[in-house]
Amino acid sequence: MTVLVVGATGATGRLLAELLLARGHHVRVIVRSRDRLPEYVQNHAHAEIVEASLLDMSDEQLRECVSGCDAVASCLGHNLTFKGIFGHPRRLVTEAVRRLCYAIQQNGSADRVKFVLMNTAGNQNRDLNEPATFANRCVIGLIRWCVPPHADNEQASEVLRQEIGSDNEAIQWVVVRPDSLVNDHWELTPYDLHASPIRDPIFNAGTTSRLNVADFMAELIADQETWVTWVGQMPVIYDRVAN
Repeated sequence: MTVLVVGATGATGRLLAELLLARGHHVRVIVRSRDRLPEYVQNHAHAEIVEASLLDMSDEQLRECVSGCDAVASCLGHNLTFKGIFGHPRRLVTEAVRRLCYAIQQNGSADRVKFVLMNTAGNQNRDLNEPATFANRCVIGLIRWCVPPHADNEQASEVLRQEIGSDNEAIQWVVVRPDSLVNDHWELTPYDLHASPIRDPIFNAGTTSRLNVADFMAELIADQETWVTWVGQMPVIYDRVAN
């Protein structure tokens, strides 16, 4: 299986690239600098590295990058710096998802390509009319206006939910929503999946290790039963709390 991973130099994306390579898949990545990739990825025989800024690539270049791919995984996000949060491009994830989907559709693959997007539990699945308290709605509304990356995450998922939809001939998708990403788990731990949040992501947030998120994304890509279970949905993932 050939998988394109974007955001592969990020904290979760690099884990996903490593997991996919360890499972024997061919992994193609688009990165600004190969030096920011883990050595395991840089030196792996089944890793194909394209050095470029994704949004600066032409449509033809993007079509070449998605050509032959069975799946595309986006772990793109904004750097947690002032420039990363408030600078340009403010719609990095949205525009990347839209352009990648356009490239996939232009290629006209015989089989539908899987698109897996890492998102956030703070983004509601509007297909399910997920409930939220008044206080939650107020805070999310404030974050939406004051912290551009949150609106970017919301709009990126809407590209898949509304522009691609559930019956697209070229693309099927899943949006993965972790809650409060943490880096302190260096081994896979049990995790739980839910169609909607079971905790308030603002006032009662859970935690999800990045490694667990990467593992679930890899399972979606590689395991057909897992894919069929969640295709067209926005599952929320939490680390399992020991009793």
